[in-house]
Amino acid sequence: MPFECSQCGECCSHLGLVHTIRKDLGDYRYLVNNEYTGEKTIVSVDPDKIDLFSDRTLFAERPEACPFFRFDHALSKGFCTVHLTRPEICRDYGCWRMLILDADGGRAGRIMYQRFLASEDERLTRIFEEQINDGIVPDDAAWDKRVKLALSRAGYMVLM
Repeated sequence: MPFECSQCGECCSHLGLVHTIRKDLGDYRYLVNNEYTGEKTIVSVDPDKIDLFSDRTLFAERPEACPFFRFDHALSKGFCTVHLTRPEICRDYGCWRMLILDADGGRAGRIMYQRFLASEDERLTRIFEEQINDGIVPDDAAWDKRVKLALSRAGYMVLM
């Protein structure tokens, strides 16, 4: 299963630490600076998201959010208001390569990058450390298969 964004907004909720607006160029165009790399990008608010962009209430609950991220509570979805012109780092990002669901279908964890588990599920973390993350399997396809088998046996579902 290829990466498909669920629009939860987790990834963009801290990107205000990375992306800062250096200059308002007018007409909803902005010069954005990547604080880590120094890369500068000109972005434009998508025409269909101008009203959403104008709503800044998000920053009360997510003060570190990307300056172009907005969350529509009615839809329970987050939106990049500059999606069409977003910086390269955002284009390349996928928040997981494996999504791990618990027996009820809720998100239990994610395998990010190559083999990093992001999870607050103590049982899942223990299984990962004891049965999977030993570095013995160098081949990614074989490792993926091992993860899926071990976690399926433990009652989890793995989406790739």
